[in-house]
Amino acid sequence: MKIKQYIFFSLLIIISQTGFSIVIPEKPNPPKLVNDFAGILTNEEASALENKLVEFDNQSSTQIVVVTLKTLNGEDKAMVATEIGQQWKVGQKGFDNGIVLLVKEKTAESKGEVFIAAGYGLEGVIPDATTKLIVESEIIPQFRQGNYYRGIDNAVNTLMKLSLKEFSAKEYEKKAGKKAPFGAIFIVLVFIFIIFNGLSNAKNVRQRSMGRDIPFWVLMGMLGSGSRRGGSFGNFSSGSGGFSSGGGFGGFGGGGFGGGGAGGSW
Repeated sequence: MKIKQYIFFSLLIIISQTGFSIVIPEKPNPPKLVNDFAGILTNEEASALENKLVEFDNQSSTQIVVVTLKTLNGEDKAMVATEIGQQWKVGQKGFDNGIVLLVKEKTAESKGEVFIAAGYGLEGVIPDATTKLIVESEIIPQFRQGNYYRGIDNAVNTLMKLSLKEFSAKEYEKKAGKKAPFGAIFIVLVFIFIIFNGLSNAKNVRQRSMGRDIPFWVLMGMLGSGSRRGGSFGNFSSGSGGFSSGGGFGGFGGGGFGGGGAGGSW
């Protein structure tokens, strides 16, 4: 199992065993690919994105879902984006080829947050370092200027081309004029240290447990704890646009997200 997947599932074990869960917005009914809960897009912009993503889904079977929120309710953006992918079942069944682009708008009281979560089936063509570069090069510069639509549209265009293999992650890195960010590698190394340090502590506890076996999930639970916070994600408006679509969105059916992706804030 990959290190990042091991870390992610370790966190899920911790959360599930401590009785907490991640709060996410309900899956839209009827299903939509652009879900502007925060109301940061105009109707025309939401329509342009929806049509583009519907057409892309029809042509490639890869589903890219855009979700904007007014608040994360104190939750971690990576966990929220991943849970949306899992619970909404973004992607096609059997392919795990979904992408969730999550945006939490910036307010006077809180910074803006963005995260791109990729399903298992796309992690090879859209690795974490590449999603980090997309966030830093395509999204955040536009968001800092207050242009949410342009930032989202830039990211969507790049994600579509990468998933279609019009260019590789390395080619995109060269095109963007940057090397893959060291920060993503550093974070993984820190998590590895935490995991092994936690396992070492758990081993010591086990040795002091009078010979009784301690289940693995209990050992993992010693590594940390989760939190649950309620709250409303607000109303949403979404539509269609971009490519000319020959039909509406057919719905979700995939899932298969394991913590792949990257994000940032501004």
